[in-house]
Amino acid sequence: MITLYSTEGCHLCEMAFSLLIQANVASHVDVIDIAFNDELFSRYGVTIPVVSYQGSELNWPFDFSELTQWLDNNGINYHS
Repeated sequence: MITLYSTEGCHLCEMAFSLLIQANVASHVDVIDIAFNDELFSRYGVTIPVVSYQGSELNWPFDFSELTQWLDNNGINYHS
């Protein structure tokens, strides 16, 4: 499962999720709202959106090309 660290009202997070939709992986994404977890807020509060998979993280800003390269590098099939 891919994790998207996000929070409500974050337009950059919405943009990141749109890229995940474009990459055909949105159904495999768990969106975590950092606002309700002090540890996550402390870690990601100024860097969201962050996409994470098995310890590998992709920090914003990223575009579709960077996202698909990251997916490839992590063995995630995005051409379903």
